[in-house]
Amino acid sequence: MDKITEIRASEVTIEVTDERTGQVFRRTLPMDYLETASGVRLSGEDASGKPSEIVFFSRAGMSRLRDMTGGGADSDPCGGHSF
Repeated sequence: MDKITEIRASEVTIEVTDERTGQVFRRTLPMDYLETASGVRLSGEDASGKPSEIVFFSRAGMSRLRDMTGGGADSDPCGGHSF
């Protein structure tokens, strides 16, 4: 079997358990789902029909983001960017 590097879906099923009653509820929602090693992105529309999304970064994704914005260690892991 091929290695899976991303998971995509055009609808998401959410399952929650009510804290007070313990009752389980499931809802299928029309939103785009994308999961990679960097994290999870949920995309859809807000109440006005405008595009909206939320991203949950994994630790690896946070590390990459920190490095891209200059907050990472001052090192060159691949050896091709040093002077």
